[in-house]
Amino acid sequence: MTVIPSKMTWAAVLIGFSNLSFAQDQSDAAGFIEDGKAKLLSRNFYFNRDFRSDYGPTNLRQEWAQGLILDYKSGYTQGLVGFGVDAYGMLGIKLDGSPRRSPNMLLPINSKGEPEDEWSEGGGAVKVRWSGTELKYGNLMPLNPVFAMANARLFPSSAEGFQLLSTDIPRLSFDAGHFTSGNGVNSTNDDGPLSAFYARIDATRVDYFGGFYKATDNLKLGAFAAHYQDIWKQYFASADYVWAIDNLQAVSLSLAGYHTEDSGKSLAGSIDNNTWSASLAYKRGPHKLTLGRQVVNGNQPYDYLGFGTMPGDAVGFLANKSQNADFNLPHEHSWQLRYDLDMVAFGVPGLTLMGRYLTSDGIDGSGYGMGAYSRFKAIDDGSRWERDLEVRYVVQSGPAKDLSIRVRQATLRSDAAVQRADLPNLDEVRVIIDYPFSF
Repeated sequence: MTVIPSKMTWAAVLIGFSNLSFAQDQSDAAGFIEDGKAKLLSRNFYFNRDFRSDYGPTNLRQEWAQGLILDYKSGYTQGLVGFGVDAYGMLGIKLDGSPRRSPNMLLPINSKGEPEDEWSEGGGAVKVRWSGTELKYGNLMPLNPVFAMANARLFPSSAEGFQLLSTDIPRLSFDAGHFTSGNGVNSTNDDGPLSAFYARIDATRVDYFGGFYKATDNLKLGAFAAHYQDIWKQYFASADYVWAIDNLQAVSLSLAGYHTEDSGKSLAGSIDNNTWSASLAYKRGPHKLTLGRQVVNGNQPYDYLGFGTMPGDAVGFLANKSQNADFNLPHEHSWQLRYDLDMVAFGVPGLTLMGRYLTSDGIDGSGYGMGAYSRFKAIDDGSRWERDLEVRYVVQSGPAKDLSIRVRQATLRSDAAVQRADLPNLDEVRVIIDYPFSF
């Protein structure tokens, strides 16, 4: 049986990677200052969400903001062990928003229930490197199947704690972490809770470890385990295979699965959930067609870390996680059909198009007992669908090189019981303009 590491196990992991890494020192490092890199991202974000049912003072949620994100990563000092720092600063300015048309989780809300006119935040981390192994402590942004930061609003979320990353073992990328607090996408509070999104329960600590192993040039395997203290233990496994038929055609298959069970004080109630997905994609030149299948087995939804995100906003390692719905409710079975087109083949480099349609049925939470997921008990045969369209253009040359304009439109429709328990019907438009600068 897979187990979550104890403090003794964490120490063994750190010592093991340290011994492996001491084979090489940091003599080839360019230097703390010399190898430092700074990036500035200007992000303009317009968010319009129209709930197609009675949802508070008004059906319309509309916010617009301008943000600046400055990110600095130092190099490492030379010697047997290298030391460095990472730091970031963010500044947000409200361009449009009001109490009646907020929140969309784009703007922070003050104690009066009004969106802030401007806000700022900063953070950083210290880091140590041995060969290909890094240990970091501070405000971090992990991205893995069991602990992932969201980046679907003006600013990304972050978490405070330790993270160990290593590529010292050939073909293996290892990731382990211990975190005690978080900062949401529309928050400036870096000691906020680590929340189970659907359970709406906070964990005081999250520990995880795992990695991805490139078994062959075509096959990548993944495995992770996480412990959300007194809420759940969660295990993940994946396999991704790509078969290049020729220079023009390729077929790819992705499989992913989660097992989640309650742990410790079981603050969210009883949990026994198995969720899996499979996607099969065929690519021919600029065209890519993907078919996805996702199945939830459990009287609870498949749940994950939430930092003030909406469903679909966090990074998805399941096939049918979409712009708004996760398609992860109790016993939900869903299909997806997706089409991607790269317009470079038609003389417009930098322009890409995407369209997808997802539909589900069989949503049934009636078998759930008492606990944090009780709101899903009213659903006994639910269904929903979502349609997403996206246009993205990246400027290829000239003074505006790398500027990207992204327009996303989504339509979500669910039956009445699903709307009450999860997301109401909605039509949505997001316009995101990113302009990066490097120093």
